[in-house]
Amino acid sequence: MQAMKGVLAVVALVAAAAGPFLSVAGAQGGGEEASELLPFAVGAAPAGCDVGDGEWVYDEAARPWYAEGECPYIQPQLACQAHGRPDKAYQHWRWQPRGCSLPSFNATVMLEMLRGKRMLFVGDSLNRGQYVSLLCLLHGAIPEGSRSFETVDALSIFRAKDYDATIEFYWAPLLAESNSDDAVEHRLENRVIRGAPMNKHSRFWKGADVLVFNSYLWWMTSDKIQILRGADDDMSKDIVEMETEEAYRLVLYQVVRWLESNVDPKTVRVFFVTASPTHAGSGDDNCYNQTSPIADASYRGSTSRRMMQITGEVLASSPVPVGVVNVTQMSERRRDAHTQIYQKQWAQPTPEQLADPSSYADCTHWCLPGVPDAWNELLYWKLFFPARDQAL
Repeated sequence: MQAMKGVLAVVALVAAAAGPFLSVAGAQGGGEEASELLPFAVGAAPAGCDVGDGEWVYDEAARPWYAEGECPYIQPQLACQAHGRPDKAYQHWRWQPRGCSLPSFNATVMLEMLRGKRMLFVGDSLNRGQYVSLLCLLHGAIPEGSRSFETVDALSIFRAKDYDATIEFYWAPLLAESNSDDAVEHRLENRVIRGAPMNKHSRFWKGADVLVFNSYLWWMTSDKIQILRGADDDMSKDIVEMETEEAYRLVLYQVVRWLESNVDPKTVRVFFVTASPTHAGSGDDNCYNQTSPIADASYRGSTSRRMMQITGEVLASSPVPVGVVNVTQMSERRRDAHTQIYQKQWAQPTPEQLADPSSYADCTHWCLPGVPDAWNELLYWKLFFPARDQAL
């Protein structure tokens, strides 16, 4: 009872600050509007508010939310300042939805709402970057002795002990079982997936109260991918080749079927984060040495529109509502925020690479603090303040 009073007090404060756009009816448990609110929702955004449609605003006073050196969870591959990046402007951009305003990310509110719950991110290294970003956003609100973090094989677990809450990440870059599932040794040229069943991974997903999936990058290495048929443990037998786009569709349908059989939409929320764009082209389309976002609001990069379409089609068919967190368009313009050459390198650059840094710049992953923090703002809004006129 005391814990619930704490939740309501915190929720009431944030709702009051948000003004007429929000309602705490769901948290208070009364009225017709309360029955319409999704699990974890404490209010609703204005009808027609698309949080993925907006602009980047330079805000040196309010961003970043945390300092790189203050967050112990940032891997060396994402710690750009520690690896010599000379500029910091990429940390100061804030995402502003067009035509609507929503409450700022509030670590205490999130922790209260996750009290006694389990939140799980499932996907690839971009999803892991978003996961680490969220830990950094929450870190300062938790006393030193009241938090812990551990990684065992493919599963990382952060515990907020005073809240009896865990926030976890599970490595499954293709969602389906694959020969790239080793959390460390997964750099393989020829990828093989098992279309069904999904038992190897999905047994870790059961029991989560909030699920956040992503999968895109690892599908984009070839037009075709190899599929292992059947349930045999030998990943070298009975392999057929399939168009990558159709294999991706097949796997997403497997996820939807799993959700239908294992998730209660009355108590659990599910999200899918869309493709994180890369900027590894030539000239201005390469991220190296870029220090400002792309100014053209209509800019569209190399992200596969077909894969995005498949994502939308399959998830829309799910009987369990899946909130689509569209980070693609907002991130297309942030060529400045990638790790570039300012990270721990997997291998020492060759003399040829050192002579041309753009040739080995990482234009896929993002520095922290940075763009993934804005993704978590979108997730925060969709989790706690979903739009009234949409279930997703």
